Amino acid sequence: MTKPKPQEHPQQPPAAFKIRLPPPTTPIYSATVSAPTNIACIKYWGKASSHFNTPINDSLSLTLDQADLRAVTTASCCKSFTEDKLWLNGKEVDMNSSTLKRFRACVDGIRELASDKIDALTDEVIVSKSEWKTMPVHIASYNNFPTAAGLASSAAGYAALVSSLVALYDAKETYTGQFSAVARQGSGSACRSLYGGFVAWRAGGERDDWSDSIAEQVADHRHWDEIRAVILVISDKEKETSSTKGMENSVATSRLLEYRAKHVVPQRMNEIERSIHEKDFEAFGKLTMMDSNQFHATCLDTYPPIFYMNDVSKSVVTMVHTYNDWAGEIRAAYTFDAGPNAVLYTLEKYQVELLALVLRYFPEVGEGYINNAELRKEAIESVLEASLLEAVEKRCRVRDVGDVKMVYCTKGGTGPQTLTDDCSLFEFV
Repeated sequence: MTKPKPQEHPQQPPAAFKIRLPPPTTPIYSATVSAPTNIACIKYWGKASSHFNTPINDSLSLTLDQADLRAVTTASCCKSFTEDKLWLNGKEVDMNSSTLKRFRACVDGIRELASDKIDALTDEVIVSKSEWKTMPVHIASYNNFPTAAGLASSAAGYAALVSSLVALYDAKETYTGQFSAVARQGSGSACRSLYGGFVAWRAGGERDDWSDSIAEQVADHRHWDEIRAVILVISDKEKETSSTKGMENSVATSRLLEYRAKHVVPQRMNEIERSIHEKDFEAFGKLTMMDSNQFHATCLDTYPPIFYMNDVSKSVVTMVHTYNDWAGEIRAAYTFDAGPNAVLYTLEKYQVELLALVLRYFPEVGEGYINNAELRKEAIESVLEASLLEAVEKRCRVRDVGDVKMVYCTKGGTGPQTLTDDCSLFEFV
């Protein structure tokens, strides 16, 4: 990961997420960063080391455009602060043992890589590397999409946390990928959100300290800029079984998971990376759907079984397969993380057709159902072929209004971006 790049069109944070604090008596140092979410095509499920938060297999994802889905985090430190604090979506977070451990791993990990802060005009040292450790840090963060509902909100959140600390402390890596190694100690998939485009998380394990469990970019988002994603938010509630608990149970009880990690994923990683480099959507789509299916099969193979998908999720799967069968090619590929929400990958030339199909079988809830008004208009005005409707109607029914809460239309995007000072989530008044 390189340092976060300046964002071209920063957006002001919602007023509800601004944190107002009394002004301190000593200087405040701050950095605000936005970071993307990512959706895995080859899934990570199961920890090799709980202590280092490392996976039993490699994984690969697409980083999504921050114009549509992002976390924004401000990191501020000051000698007048009395303790480290964290706010999420405008509310102070109670630091339970799990949250505290992950938070501390990220803060302490990046603080160890801090550099002297130099005045740009005088070249004088404003804050020495050692002084950073004497200043408590305040962190405020928000997501512009549902938290803990299977849209990788923790990936975006911890990537934003690490990136804001990198910017605040002017941190320097001692080896390539070190920032991602810190981020994965907050949330495993967060390491992939430190890069744009297609990103692999290499499981590592050759080194005792797991410093080789890092993310690396496979291809920039501009390499295959025709890729699009249509995300169906089926539930915006927190899932019943957390990913952490689910992984623990799967590792302990699922023989299928063990076989998958050793014998299936290595070959799929090679094949999907090749499909990305060759821009082969047929291969990419098939591998993505098969891996999603197998991931959820391991959840069912877990004892007791874990059910992340629901009936609405399954109806999306049926619709996609029927659509592809009708087309005689893979035009859409579904994937489901640890939750019921569907991510449909497609190509730009099929996006409106796919969205029109979604609108027909998953009716709009109301204004703002689709995040992109222009694409919504095109989809509503699009006339689907009669033979497609006939094929889908044989296997699918029109779902109830509200079965899908919202639809995000997005694409691949960049890694973390630095924001201007007026985007800070803290107001010291």
